[in-house]
Amino acid sequence: MIYRWIDINRFQLFPPVCVLCGDPGHDGLDLCSPCRHDLPRHIHACPRCGVTIHSPSTPESSCGACQQHPPPYDRVLAPFRYDTPLDHLIHRLKYCGRLEQARLLGDLMAHWLEQHLDAFPDRVIPVPLHPTRLRQRGFNQAVELARRVCKRLELPLDTQSCRRQRATPPQSEMADARERARNIKGAFAVRGEVRGSVAILDDVMTTGSTVGELAKCLRAAGATRIEVWACARTHQ
Repeated sequence: MIYRWIDINRFQLFPPVCVLCGDPGHDGLDLCSPCRHDLPRHIHACPRCGVTIHSPSTPESSCGACQQHPPPYDRVLAPFRYDTPLDHLIHRLKYCGRLEQARLLGDLMAHWLEQHLDAFPDRVIPVPLHPTRLRQRGFNQAVELARRVCKRLELPLDTQSCRRQRATPPQSEMADARERARNIKGAFAVRGEVRGSVAILDDVMTTGSTVGELAKCLRAAGATRIEVWACARTHQ
């Protein structure tokens, strides 16, 4: 109730303005209706790994790679493709410290997830950063997104169960999926048991190496169902 009151007063004092074109925002978002409509939607995707399937036989059909080698997570939910102009919004958040973008992107994620979730998970775990990277950046973009999503969907946010125990070069510097998998191997650790269903949340999913490594740790710690929630999925 108090959050709703704060939001109402904030919108009265500072009406939302579209971050892409400068027109008045729509539906309480810093995004106008035409710009929201133009965001790159992620459709025709493998329900298991989220990769684009150009001609799925049925909406529930997994891709050939998942049928042969299922990933350690059960489902990927990503509302957008990592393409213009959404990639600029994520870049502003991640590398320019524009934390207000987390509010907008988190609201967009929450709205989409609410329409596509079969059931809510027991907890949401954002992909952790190594303490060194966290000090350099000053924030974890996955945590900022997760805060907004969990607030909107009224879900438990868990930032304590998982930690990044090994500093690794950025995955974006890795040439291919194998190199990314080697780079991230053994990077995460889980404190204690993690029971029930879990949603791993990240800003962008590329090859799935990072969320896959974290999912393995969570599965070993007792998680029974693991979903991956990403704001955007690349064209991998």
